[in-house]
Amino acid sequence: MDLGKEGPLVHIGACLANLLSQGGEGRWRLRWRWLRYFNNDRDRRDLITCGASSGVCAAFRAPVGGVLFALEEVATWWRSALLWRTFFSTATVVVVLRGFIEVCRDGRCGMFGEGGLILFDVSDVTVRYHVGDLLPVTLVGVLGGVLGALYNHVLHQVLRLYNLINAKGRLAKLALALAVSVFTSAGLYLLPFAVPCTPCDPAFGDACPTVGKSGNFKQFNCPTGYYNDLASLLHATNVDATRNIFSTGTAGEFRLDSLLIFFGIYCVLGLFTFGIAVPSGLFLPIILMGSAYGRILALVLARFVRIDHGLYAVLGAAALMSGSMRMTVSLCVIFLELTNNLLLLPITMFVLLIAKTVGDAFNPSIYEIILDLKGLPFLEPKPETWMKDLAVGELAAAKPRVVTLQVIEKVSTVVEVLRSTPHNGFPVLDWPRPGVSELHGLVLRSHLMAVLKKRWFLTDKRRTEEWEARERFSSTELAEKSGSIDEVAVQLTPEELDMYIDLHPFTNTTPYTVVETMSVAKAVVLFRTCALRHMLIIPKFQGPEIAPIVGILTRQDLRAHNILGAFPHLANKRKVH
Repeated sequence: MDLGKEGPLVHIGACLANLLSQGGEGRWRLRWRWLRYFNNDRDRRDLITCGASSGVCAAFRAPVGGVLFALEEVATWWRSALLWRTFFSTATVVVVLRGFIEVCRDGRCGMFGEGGLILFDVSDVTVRYHVGDLLPVTLVGVLGGVLGALYNHVLHQVLRLYNLINAKGRLAKLALALAVSVFTSAGLYLLPFAVPCTPCDPAFGDACPTVGKSGNFKQFNCPTGYYNDLASLLHATNVDATRNIFSTGTAGEFRLDSLLIFFGIYCVLGLFTFGIAVPSGLFLPIILMGSAYGRILALVLARFVRIDHGLYAVLGAAALMSGSMRMTVSLCVIFLELTNNLLLLPITMFVLLIAKTVGDAFNPSIYEIILDLKGLPFLEPKPETWMKDLAVGELAAAKPRVVTLQVIEKVSTVVEVLRSTPHNGFPVLDWPRPGVSELHGLVLRSHLMAVLKKRWFLTDKRRTEEWEARERFSSTELAEKSGSIDEVAVQLTPEELDMYIDLHPFTNTTPYTVVETMSVAKAVVLFRTCALRHMLIIPKFQGPEIAPIVGILTRQDLRAHNILGAFPHLANKRKVH
């Protein structure tokens, strides 16, 4: 199927990192004491980022590219410590991978390890640039940006349709996956019959026609001494097909009509395969499409092309990936590690920048489109221009009234608040003197659940000392997942529900607060830069009759889609900008 392996491997790496940060799940939970140091939000994020970079490294054998991929695409909050942690992770992956490749060198592990650490080696070609090469290379970048943006648009429509089909249940998912499988099998088998056989060049020697599983010259339906160039691409694994099309010194190996058919079928398969109920990645399908259109351009512009056709396939793949995914630095390094040709660096950078610039003029990257379809609260590095015209106080006023707790609160009130809301944090108010309230801080849902589980209740309203809380609660217990409130509430007696909880020891008294007149654009930058989960909004003016808190914002509240839902008139400003 037209699928890549980097998506599943990134997902597997992130899942393993998340499980490791918690010590596992259920009866497989590990009780190693050192794991408790990762049982907090920041280190869990770091581990997941390391897992994702390790997945990219395992898929493409690109350790530095994996680090840069995590920096450019995965992590919303980057710090210096995370740099060496991801580098250590990818270095470990590549060492282990290299060890297995050595063990499996003699074919004892099937097709695993073929090609060594360099998947698509084109280092045997000396790259020389001329002024005349700038025009065709620029055309590769521009077309890569246009085709990438078009691919994103069509894939967005396909994924919306697939969401409706997959929502109908398991049978619908199975039927869709089977239909795509049948279509893929039929297309890949039948299409090579549409092209004529090509006689083997004597220079190819015994390699033509190919007899084994992989190779550039599949005989298929051709007589002895001939090969079917389209079958060489379609009847091979995705990695082998990419090696074939990247192969250098083979300007006349693939016919123009075969490349056009290959490009067309892989465009269709790439659009209709991604999104079915099968683990899949986008890198390899886009590489295959881009390499085909790079070869096509090299054949069409043969009079003006001085660079090897195989290198044009590399540039086409890079351009289409940049036009679709809008990555630059990490993509450049990944392609250098894939092809092992440092001489391609300047021209690859040139193509990537052109393709990204052209693609950005049409629509967002494919990752942003998928995140938006799934409704995940991912904040972009740069807020939209129209957000500066809206204040956070206005945004808070459009939300339901904020749920607050007192510093000394009844158990029944805490239980009711946890049952009625899914919030992760609650502002805590204090009353230093009658008629005057002030914001004391923010208490987390997990901390409230830990208090309820341990039944640390008071019979009367009084303030406890911090040492009392330290004796009863460890940092590990407070960092654990909260669980279900209903399971805890049913175990509480009516007498316990009438008792009190002192929230002083569990409240963060220095949460991030902003004045209600701050623009949403500034709030988005602060939220992302500081990796916040909550942001409290306080009034501009203080007074006895003024509430000490206006509202609380989370990532979901700062998503452009949700803001426009609450303020439809801003959609016109968005179009103008």
